[in-house]
Amino acid sequence: MIIDTVLALAWGFFLGSLPFGFWLARAKGVDIRKKGSGNIGATNVGRILGKEWGYLVFALDALKGWLAVWVAGEILQAGDGGSVLTGLTAVAGHIFSPWLNFKGGKGVATSAGVLLGLSPAVLLSTALIWGASFAVKRIVSVSSLWAATAFPFLVMWLEPGRKALLLAAFALAGLVWYRHRDNLQRLMAGTENGFRKTKTKRKKRL
Repeated sequence: MIIDTVLALAWGFFLGSLPFGFWLARAKGVDIRKKGSGNIGATNVGRILGKEWGYLVFALDALKGWLAVWVAGEILQAGDGGSVLTGLTAVAGHIFSPWLNFKGGKGVATSAGVLLGLSPAVLLSTALIWGASFAVKRIVSVSSLWAATAFPFLVMWLEPGRKALLLAAFALAGLVWYRHRDNLQRLMAGTENGFRKTKTKRKKRL
């Protein structure tokens, strides 16, 4: 059991550490760390390379979080606590990737994948909060911080009794806030990037 848990944790960290955003951008001839915000995540990739590439990076980063948890629970039989810890190591691997000198993304997409594997109900509720915030503010970082803050309270409400998941929720929320510290500075300075609502203009008939 202990060996299976150790293997699950190592697997989670390895899988989480794969910097898909960096690799995909490099394949396009771009060092994403030197463009835009310098982040390797979906938002920055989408701004620099186009939305379709941002969506792909988000899907891949979420997939590695889900796959880490699924393998831990279904293949390695690590149990609920072991699966939760594996999810945490996957997010940690993404944030502190050894492929990039222990630097990485902000962990939002990978956390979403982990949540999908651990509690789809909490993921759906968190996504709704993210979406509502984005609809109002149109700023990804603000939405991510709102969702991260709500995460532990949603676990208390929707998954009572799962102490390991609750502890992980607080840890993940803290990691997300930590990785958004530069965004917080830009928000306070009023220089944080956002997405404007686009209005379609109707062509006048001649």
